[in-house]
Amino acid sequence: MASLVRHITIDCADAYGLGSFWAAALDASLHEDDHPGDPEALVESKAGTLLFVTVPDRKSVKNRVHLDLQPQDRTRDEEVERLVGLGAALVADHRRPDGTGWVTLADPEGNEFCVERSAAERDAG
Repeated sequence: MASLVRHITIDCADAYGLGSFWAAALDASLHEDDHPGDPEALVESKAGTLLFVTVPDRKSVKNRVHLDLQPQDRTRDEEVERLVGLGAALVADHRRPDGTGWVTLADPEGNEFCVERSAAERDAG
């Protein structure tokens, strides 16, 4: 059998803080053993598992890997608004007048991710 991706690991300055953001973004929760100040935080969601690890280095260049989020119960624009309310920042807006496109956001530590149209929006257009 081939290897499986156990989780996606993200280096960060505050594992618990960034894990908390992503738990809220993914409607998931932090592992019960994770607490503020811990060097690692684990977020398990239906889509997969993210492991946040505190490292001394700051992010200095564009991500080589990023997450693409697809809202399940709201529109892309509603999801962008919700995520900005949680602490994400707008990086680039690639939405087109015909409703296609995506939005690039950054989490509270500057890691970029994209928000695509929901499946319902794709089916309708």
